[in-house]
Amino acid sequence: MTGAGLRTGELAKAAGVNIQTLRYYERRGLLAEPHRSLGGHRLYPENAVTTLRIIKAGQRLGFTLEEVADLLAATHAHGRPDAGLHARAATKLAEIDAKLAELTAVRDTLRAALAAGCNDLLACSESPCCPLPFTTDITSALERSSDSSTTTVVSRRA
Repeated sequence: MTGAGLRTGELAKAAGVNIQTLRYYERRGLLAEPHRSLGGHRLYPENAVTTLRIIKAGQRLGFTLEEVADLLAATHAHGRPDAGLHARAATKLAEIDAKLAELTAVRDTLRAALAAGCNDLLACSESPCCPLPFTTDITSALERSSDSSTTTVVSRRA
């Protein structure tokens, strides 16, 4: 490390990202453009490591880069690290719960199809008791198949 800041490679190593990631975050405005040394090398402030760790943590929690940028902007605008996080985390949690519900319905439908011995899509598509969602309303078809997981389904082994 130099006295004036971290060079690109030093920052990348300290934050556990690659150099291309740093440059990408700069282009996206997530990471402030660094000062340059007299030799033209990028020199990042020490707090850039924290910013990068925040970005990566946000991504691991399911936030998009745009959402992370909004969180960072709110933090900088209000001068406090908790600015807007609570409301955004609650919204993200609701999105994740909805996705989990959808994935659970898909999983249950696939289990019902396996239990029913579905081997032929054409035969299944013509059978009213097939658990696979052949209707255009996928949501109600998935709900129907989840409800029918206790119903006996005719086996269609080919």
